[in-house]
Amino acid sequence: MEVGAAAFQRRLPRLRGRVLRAAFLALDMEFTGLHSTFPQNNEPSSGFVHSLFDSPAERYLKARQSVQRFTVTQLGLAIFSNENSNKYVVHSYNFFLFPSTLGVTDVEFTLSASSIQFLSRYGFDYNKFLKDGIPYMNEVQEKILSQHLSAGSWKVSSALDRDVLKKAIDEVTCWIAAAEEEETMILQDLSGYQMFEVQLVLRQALQNVWTQPLGDKKVMVKKVSPQHRQLLENSSYDCCQKEFILLSARGFTNLFQTLVKAKKPLVGHNMLMDLMHLHDKFYKPLPESYEEFKRNIHNLFPVLIDTKTVTKSIWKKCPFPRVSNLLEVYAVLCSSNLNPKDPPCPVIALASDCSRYAEKKSPHEAGYDAFLCGSVLYVFQNFSGEDAPCQRPPLLVVHVRGWPGLNERQIYQEFKALCRFDVRWLSKDQFILLSNKYKHVGRVLRDYKHHPHLRVSLYRHWRHSPRVNCLLQVSGIVALWSLLAFVLGGAPCCSF
Repeated sequence: MEVGAAAFQRRLPRLRGRVLRAAFLALDMEFTGLHSTFPQNNEPSSGFVHSLFDSPAERYLKARQSVQRFTVTQLGLAIFSNENSNKYVVHSYNFFLFPSTLGVTDVEFTLSASSIQFLSRYGFDYNKFLKDGIPYMNEVQEKILSQHLSAGSWKVSSALDRDVLKKAIDEVTCWIAAAEEEETMILQDLSGYQMFEVQLVLRQALQNVWTQPLGDKKVMVKKVSPQHRQLLENSSYDCCQKEFILLSARGFTNLFQTLVKAKKPLVGHNMLMDLMHLHDKFYKPLPESYEEFKRNIHNLFPVLIDTKTVTKSIWKKCPFPRVSNLLEVYAVLCSSNLNPKDPPCPVIALASDCSRYAEKKSPHEAGYDAFLCGSVLYVFQNFSGEDAPCQRPPLLVVHVRGWPGLNERQIYQEFKALCRFDVRWLSKDQFILLSNKYKHVGRVLRDYKHHPHLRVSLYRHWRHSPRVNCLLQVSGIVALWSLLAFVLGGAPCCSF
């Protein structure tokens, strides 16, 4: 089910109830870009480019740069509710999001051409993202907005909204000069935050008017006495009170806070970027410390399950095809019984108001991918046994002979046509290669066996590590000096 800004506030109470009653939740996001490549050096493993050599902390810092540059276009949430012991009902929602434009700050974000093209190919509706995206803000942005509301230092950041406001102010000032007290007029064709902004600006500029929203993009303006205005301002029903404005500006963040409160297991597929965007867009700006980020995320969501990691662990236990793409994993699970000894899979039924995904595949639509995530996990729970140990292809070392001045980039280009490796300098004439595929390691060892300038072999720590070599050299020198001292000094003489 698609949900935009126009319908979100009306659906929020029911959404909150379903989240709190859920057995578990599945999440997926689409972004305006994935990996930032600016700034970047010429080296393939430098800048913001991810490398297989990266530690988790290094990978986090590179991903953090991307999260700060790009924004979320779509968030999919699948709510799995346990109807009985062998049946789950799923409500899958597709939320279009757009940063809040209410207040004094104007959010900037970057578009990646390849990401935009990719989503367009799968039918993404950018009009819904731009025109009906649900607003959101994190705690820092909300605090700034709250301070400006309290101080009355209001500023409209959108040029379009400024034009609408100017027109509304002109209409009201022309009307009010001849109007009697208690007379009213109607402003029309106001959308989204314009409903708040028009009222706040008019109330700030004119002390003898009162405003009230009528719905259907309309605002009523009434001429009142200063005494009557003061009474109305103290009314608990005033929709322009600070609390109401903040509630509207928070938008999707209101539902995010319910997800945090519910503490339900949260499922995703290759979900690091999803978690980082959750933190940055709806909670707080991402910290520089990877350890702090992990603490924050686990405080927000104590139980996190990544189906890509689960899929790889299943590879070791049964004849499961080595696929990791979410749609491929789901198709394999639906087409065969990989573990006949396990009990039959439970039934997963889409709710009647979310049945579109039962009739049509919609890959890379966030709501559909969230549904797939939860379904994959639900089938995988039938597999039992201990987690298989993590295994990675071995490191390779390239020894250069008769090819002076070779650098990491040239080594990378040399092997690029054959397979994908990350490269790191080891010593004067040696480089390390790292791949995530065993077949690439075997191919390079075979094809470069008789290369005139590059000798490729398996990396052995005791043989190739500069530190070990240095230690061995120092130990050899010490041993040699000890031997020379013994030989030249001779054995001590004994006299009686």
